Amino acid sequence: MLKIENVNIKDIQNEIIDEFSMFDDWMQRYEYMIELGKSLPLIDDQYKTEDNIIKGCQSKVWVHAEMKDGKIIFTADSDAIITKGIIAILIRVFSNQQPKDIIEADTSFIDEIGLKEHLSPTRANGLVSMIKQIKMYALAYQTQLN
Repeated sequence: MLKIENVNIKDIQNEIIDEFSMFDDWMQRYEYMIELGKSLPLIDDQYKTEDNIIKGCQSKVWVHAEMKDGKIIFTADSDAIITKGIIAILIRVFSNQQPKDIIEADTSFIDEIGLKEHLSPTRANGLVSMIKQIKMYALAYQTQLN
């Protein structure tokens, strides 16, 4: 795994694409996502509030963001193991990045690893909602910078 410091979003996305390409089938990929979920930087219990719940997710997903040294640090949790893996991937990509880079980030890597097509429609909607929320946090922090 790459060092988190000063690694751009595209490099992290490419690393994730490479990791997913090592697996032959989706059962292995789901297992890998579950493992990723277990390594998720967990959200502090004080942030497990209605304000931090992602709307549009079937399961509960909490995301918290804070700005440190011009970069946004995300923490998250979910009550469902696959969903926890999905948010872990997004946190890995977008945490420790500048707001502008998060806002401008292309998320086509999700299609490249085949994630969206292997999720149920409700999980796929949840994935879109997670990305939207992460970008909303970035937008809010970006406007504070301007």
